[in-house]
Amino acid sequence: MPPSTSSLRAAPAPASALSRTAEPPWHGIPTAIARRFHQVCVARTSELMSPVGLTPLQYGAMLHLSKTTGLPGIEQNSLAERINVDRNTASLLVEQLVKKGLLERQVNRADRRSRLLSLTAKGEALYARLRPPHAALNRDLLAPITPQEQRLLMVLLVRVVEGNLIQEHRNVKKGIRRSRRQNANS
Repeated sequence: MPPSTSSLRAAPAPASALSRTAEPPWHGIPTAIARRFHQVCVARTSELMSPVGLTPLQYGAMLHLSKTTGLPGIEQNSLAERINVDRNTASLLVEQLVKKGLLERQVNRADRRSRLLSLTAKGEALYARLRPPHAALNRDLLAPITPQEQRLLMVLLVRVVEGNLIQEHRNVKKGIRRSRRQNANS
């Protein structure tokens, strides 16, 4: 009589042995890896921004509106596209930065219904102060890999993001839209 399958199973390895030999399950899942990397990036950026009363998203908006690294004078909808948030979130974000005195809205002379956004002098000064430690934070995040691997990682991440944005754009043109629930769960 052949041995039963239960007698062929190996005894489970102790948790400590398992942690030394097996990779965590999320190591093979792109969305799980991206989520974890995002968590690390947001946590580290929050540590840097919270002492000055900013969120990572607010700093991201400042990056896109700064004279140094961005495009001041863009409309709110353009900012929303650049930081990949919906128009309502962009509106709230702009209002928060205006209340802090970091951003100003000016009437667009070409279309008086729209407002053009730019950092105030206070906003530019704060961004200039935060930019060097933020650059250092980004270097630290990638320090576990070589400079060549860092460049490759950046190229590959951009390719993945842009490739998916192109696909998303094609789907929108075909009339395929994700529901709010699908967007919230991604």
